[in-house]
Amino acid sequence: MASKTPIKLTVNGQQREVLVHPRELLIHTLREQLGLTGAHIGCETSHCGACTVDLDGASVKSCTVLAMQANGSEVLTVEGLAQGGELHPVQEGFMQEHGLQCGFCTPGMEVRAYRFLQENPDPTDEEIRKGLAGNLCRCTGYQNIIKAVRYAASKLATEKSREMA
Repeated sequence: MASKTPIKLTVNGQQREVLVHPRELLIHTLREQLGLTGAHIGCETSHCGACTVDLDGASVKSCTVLAMQANGSEVLTVEGLAQGGELHPVQEGFMQEHGLQCGFCTPGMEVRAYRFLQENPDPTDEEIRKGLAGNLCRCTGYQNIIKAVRYAASKLATEKSREMA
């Protein structure tokens, strides 16, 4: 078995150093070494999106990224969305608009929605559908997920306008 190599990551704003095997996937490092179990292991083939995290400002499926490839990177997981005990508007939207059922896809959906709203702060329903297309849900039928993202977009826009006033 190959020896472990140290890597450094900034995860949810905190510097972390871990030892990883050369072929260890980022999802396993996050869950097993760092105890961040929000991102779920689903299909392990990049089809479902349950393992989606934000890596250096882009949504990635952490089941397809080697931990060593993330060395020196910034990683945001669903655990890092809430700040100061307050849910992020995306998380609040999923709660308020019933955008989850079993919850398995929710962490990946929320992290993808977070990044999507950074890319497109005022999306149409069709743009939301396309923006979240790489994340699958088998329970909700997506309509409440779309409502949740719209809720978050509206709340983020309101917060931004307050900051600018």
